[in-house]
Amino acid sequence: MKLNPSQYLLGQKENCKEIIARLSKEFSYVSILGTDVDGADYLVTTTKSSIGPCSDQERGFVLRVFQDTGVSEYSFNDMDVDKVVARVREIALEDRKRFLSKGYLPYAHAPKDEPATVYSLGEVKNLPENDDAGKILSALKQAHDGAIDRHEEVKFLRLFLSVTQINKMFLSVHRDLYQSYCYANGAAIAMAEKDEKTKTEYKGISLLGGSELLDTLVKEVPGVCDRAVELLSAERMVPGEYDILCDPDFTGLIAHEAFGHGTEMDMFVKHRAKGEEYLNKRVASDRLVMHDGATAIDEVSSYAFDDEGNLGSDTVIIRNGIFKNGMCDALSAIQLGVEPTGNGKRESYKRKAYTRMTNTFFEGGTDSLEDMIASIKHGYLLEGLESGMEDPKNWGIQCVAAKAREIKDGAFTGKICSPVYLTGYVPDLLESISMISPEVEMSGTGYCGKGWKEWVKTSTGGAYIKAKGMLS
Repeated sequence: MKLNPSQYLLGQKENCKEIIARLSKEFSYVSILGTDVDGADYLVTTTKSSIGPCSDQERGFVLRVFQDTGVSEYSFNDMDVDKVVARVREIALEDRKRFLSKGYLPYAHAPKDEPATVYSLGEVKNLPENDDAGKILSALKQAHDGAIDRHEEVKFLRLFLSVTQINKMFLSVHRDLYQSYCYANGAAIAMAEKDEKTKTEYKGISLLGGSELLDTLVKEVPGVCDRAVELLSAERMVPGEYDILCDPDFTGLIAHEAFGHGTEMDMFVKHRAKGEEYLNKRVASDRLVMHDGATAIDEVSSYAFDDEGNLGSDTVIIRNGIFKNGMCDALSAIQLGVEPTGNGKRESYKRKAYTRMTNTFFEGGTDSLEDMIASIKHGYLLEGLESGMEDPKNWGIQCVAAKAREIKDGAFTGKICSPVYLTGYVPDLLESISMISPEVEMSGTGYCGKGWKEWVKTSTGGAYIKAKGMLS
């Protein structure tokens, strides 16, 4: 069923239009982004249970204007038309004086404002406003208690479900855009203990939808507990170069952290990304195709338009091993002389827009997982992710897998190593990819940080890939 739109935003639409009409007489570009975010977080642990508002809950607006010296912005949540107009004039005057005093003119022209109209209401199986909080919490509690009873070694279990509805309205002289969409995140974290040894297993799931994710989350709980217990027998990795298989979660970590950040083009403006040097050059095996985009696939970072009013897209980052395109926000696009890709995202209406990833993934291939395993003389299957660090300037790899399963002569030995560190140089890893499985799997449970620790929703993934990697 279709989501219900935000009556708050629609009720302020005429006021926003009046602000735009008045300011457009003085500025060459005027836009307003309105945001109304609501939802609920459900938590059950071994020690407590809780229900609360989603962490991204907010209501407000951000106004952007352009004059001869550049862009000025003003965020507000008190809709007083006269005060907003007066304050924006003050801010723009202050900005103009500052830019002229420094002799700094950052933008050659205003953002494009081509005509566009969008009215998009996403679909869910369960409308957020109809969710029965008590039933959701009870289902999580039942799954928790059942898993604890079945696993003696599991001493702590955390189950989390979040449902968030995003409502956004973007207005300018020529654009009238509205969207409502909903995403859900679920996570199970199990901690197992035995003989003074402690191990933790994590599984995150997500979808573009609502609380219907609960059923999937509940089904994941026993497996998470089983794998936490299994990790108690894990060994340390013997450092070296190995044939590696990466599961979709770890593939996504490579796509996002190792390579993706180096293709965010606001970093090109500052000459802080190695990707700037590699456009239209080989960076990977000719088997590899990489995408980023709000319309590339349905996941938590899918939307009709970004926070600068640019329509979502499917950007092919790597095509058959060649770095073809970066991703770009509107203001960086002006500075670089390129077109924006619909990747201008804000943590909040109170924070600035940066070039940010959306749904980032490697395309599937044609190799069966069975054939990929059989092809390995001695190597490891890397499963899950613990952490990753970006290094866009140097393309160094800093990715940590939750575990690695040893493979010898095309079969699993039963040996597990944890944690496992993948290091090296990004193009070397990507160029070594020799096999890719067909099915793409995505995960959007995390957030990506940038700027002054400003966090936005992203999703990552891909298929299973076979490559050469340095493990320790």
